[in-house]
Amino acid sequence: MDSGVATENGSQAQNKKYVTHRRTVEVISPFNRLYYYKKHGLRLPAIEPETSFTANMMPPSAYVHNNDRAVNVVNKFTHLSSNKVKHIIPAIEWTPEGRRLIVATFNGELSLWNGFSFNFESLMQAHDSAVTTMKYSHAGDWMVSGDADGIIKIWQPNFNMVKELDSAHTESIRDVAFCNNDSKFVSCSDDNILKIWNFSNGKEERVLSGHHWDVKSCDWHPTMGLIASGSKDNLVKLWDPRSGNCISTIFKFKHTVLKTKFQPTKGNLLGAISKDKSLRIFDIRYGMKELMVIRDEIDYMDLLWSPLNESMVTVGSYDGSIKHFDLLQDLENPVHTIPFAHDKCITSMAYNPMGNILASASKDRTVRFWTRARPLDPNAFDDPSYNDHKVNGWYFGINNNINAVREKSEFGAAPPTLDGTAPASSGYSVSSSSSSTYNNNRNSIGHFRNDSGSNNRYPMRSPEKKTTTTSTGLPGLGSSLPGLD
Repeated sequence: MDSGVATENGSQAQNKKYVTHRRTVEVISPFNRLYYYKKHGLRLPAIEPETSFTANMMPPSAYVHNNDRAVNVVNKFTHLSSNKVKHIIPAIEWTPEGRRLIVATFNGELSLWNGFSFNFESLMQAHDSAVTTMKYSHAGDWMVSGDADGIIKIWQPNFNMVKELDSAHTESIRDVAFCNNDSKFVSCSDDNILKIWNFSNGKEERVLSGHHWDVKSCDWHPTMGLIASGSKDNLVKLWDPRSGNCISTIFKFKHTVLKTKFQPTKGNLLGAISKDKSLRIFDIRYGMKELMVIRDEIDYMDLLWSPLNESMVTVGSYDGSIKHFDLLQDLENPVHTIPFAHDKCITSMAYNPMGNILASASKDRTVRFWTRARPLDPNAFDDPSYNDHKVNGWYFGINNNINAVREKSEFGAAPPTLDGTAPASSGYSVSSSSSSTYNNNRNSIGHFRNDSGSNNRYPMRSPEKKTTTTSTGLPGLGSSLPGLD
């Protein structure tokens, strides 16, 4: 923004005002293009690895029932948001239309952040103690929040509190969930019980008792009368909300079960994570058969299903990493990993209702937004800000013979030279020793796979799709996501 000021000699003195432009996510144009293609019966355009194909990216709902599900993996860091007075963030929740993100803090405040430009909007004192959970009804007409004192509050969309259930539980409330028609909701607490509430009058209907320790999570099946709960007694229980009886118990875990979530689209699968460093997916149609068991070296802290792709699940870890799993691609390894998404333990995650933005909160007292990457974004799978490669000026000083900005070419971001010299214009002419060291470092992160005895990379998991590249590979293109070669 420039403004001209007239001087005595008639010259114009330009007073420049530098404005920092926030990153925004534009959603109107993709939906308009998708409507045009569907109206005229046209085939959706393919997405090629070139920046001009960014306009061909459709909304996430267009890539659900085909082989392009990998497009919906949110892997690109977009924005970091934090309040001036920083508190630990126990829970976050998107508004039903996806325009705002509600952030609950440890001192009982609720702050609103814009879902498109990610700027701060408002702040209000909602509870007297830490807000531990929030949940919107399926219709989006009401929101229920619970705090560390065992109090439940019911809010309108304009954040007008209409009802307070005082002493709903005697201990901290850990989770709440609505039934499919929003007539009832269930709450769980550290007082070892679950309670079913009638939403119309706020009366307690059932008490589900059977756990022997703190109940950490609860979820209501999206189509059936079925409630799943996880507890500190290492058990996952399934309840009949009509009778209040436990109908099944899962004994697979060896430590505290932190989160239990039904598949949001069909509800055929149940995902659960535990402090025994495991993620398990059960099929409720076949006697709770285990479809996937993932064991890690780090505790899993939060579990989240994709709102659109029924086979994708996102897990937040104690070390601040975010991992995306796809049951139709790989039952043993994540399809994509963000190793250093946060500096500390992840406390809560939430998908935008459209599925194009993932918000994550952590004990580092920040909220970070992750979006889908554009075609041929050099930092889509290789962003130094969250993979801890430490190759840009954000980590290093000035006079240490390291370039402040990674050189980019048509193939993506150039690898750094470990001998201190600047990379060539092509970005890939490095020494053999440095290239092997660089490849070994990349393998420790888990993004690429190298053949034994060579430095060639395999962007795909199947050996028959071996790519013929130079000895250093093409960073940014060799992802572990099937379908993105």
